[in-house]
Amino acid sequence: MTDEPPLRRRPAESRTGEATQHPSPAAPEPADAGAEPTTGGPVPLTAPREGTPAPVATPSELDEVVARFAAGTGPVALDAERASGYRYSQRAYLVQLRRAGSGTALIDPLPLPDLAALDAVIGEAEWVLHAASQDLACLDEVGLRPRRLFDTELAARLAGFERVGLAALTEQLLGYTLEKHHSAADWSSRPLPESWLTYAALDVEMLVDLRDALDEELRRQGKSAWAAEEFAALVRTGARPLRVRAEPWRRTSGIHRVRGARAQARVRSLWYARDQIAARRDAAPGRVLPDSAIVAAAELDPKDEKTLLTLPGFGGRSVRRLARTWLAALDDARQLPEDALPVTPTVEGPPPPHRWAERDPVAAARLARCREVVVRIAGEHTLPAENLIAPDSIRRLAWQPPEEVTDDTVAETLRGFNAREWQISLLLPALTEALAPLTPTP
Repeated sequence: MTDEPPLRRRPAESRTGEATQHPSPAAPEPADAGAEPTTGGPVPLTAPREGTPAPVATPSELDEVVARFAAGTGPVALDAERASGYRYSQRAYLVQLRRAGSGTALIDPLPLPDLAALDAVIGEAEWVLHAASQDLACLDEVGLRPRRLFDTELAARLAGFERVGLAALTEQLLGYTLEKHHSAADWSSRPLPESWLTYAALDVEMLVDLRDALDEELRRQGKSAWAAEEFAALVRTGARPLRVRAEPWRRTSGIHRVRGARAQARVRSLWYARDQIAARRDAAPGRVLPDSAIVAAAELDPKDEKTLLTLPGFGGRSVRRLARTWLAALDDARQLPEDALPVTPTVEGPPPPHRWAERDPVAAARLARCREVVVRIAGEHTLPAENLIAPDSIRRLAWQPPEEVTDDTVAETLRGFNAREWQISLLLPALTEALAPLTPTP
């Protein structure tokens, strides 16, 4: 944080000036004015101010929501619920919106997979999301694409808050507590329980108020322009799907215990067999076959069903039903010729930093100096070092700096790594100095 703590606010009015229906204890004076915190503690937020809306699931209901949000004013708070850990896909299973003058809407995208009509009426408004990078891709799938946004989590990071979860920020800045006990629920299930719908509606209930509090704090710290650059970058790139790894099976948990190319081939074969089943069922891969089971089978290489089913992770009924599939995958790996076995992948970019001192001591010293610069400047401006610059960008820059190290060449290299202008301006010229060859001591 800065030398002045951020404001702690309890709004008595909504953005439209209408009194809210939440409990409204007296707002404390701004903390930077020397006021003591309120003694009553935060107020539990248990129900939306207009009640919990029923999910919108028909075209006529969607038309009514479109009309309501077209008539609303100001920013639009959005959120989406996925079923990570339950489903293979990362699609949205519920979309929540709130806007002044429009109220809150919960939309079921299963019967309504195209929300382009809604996008048309809110597209020019500022969208307010928390951890936008997690939701932009699944919102894009249903036709919701922001032109402007405000990310409350990212704003909190830039402002130097240590706790940036939605519940923590709502409590600290607005004085209300949110329950987050349904965050890991299976949102693909139907019907959705009333308590889940209330939870989902509350996720957007105070989001615009939180946006206003954080915007005020960013302005106070002189960081509004930084946030604007970050939000614009999210609009440009946030909906892009994650880059698919060349060999995703290598991320199997516990694979470090698997020794030898043939055993790794068994991991690979089982991983892809599981992935095909998971995709077909739209089930999370770990619910089809745990990683621990893949590793156990790769280590032992069972050749019959009886032996296979004694291994950890193969005891469940649904896993046992696929015993022939798992045995076939193991047999496929067994039959591979030597030249088809996995080989150590070529690493793109610099090696792991712990190997630098051995491979290139000069580069290792350069990386240490660059990291010192990043940590020092991030501390001076009260923000996380990883938000000042991506750690991978510093590693790449230190491993292979420009042939001629100048402010201009360093800046151009950082732009190539998608660094923002505010980041570059803070880091130069200290980073240029850290990259320059050391002058030998006479």
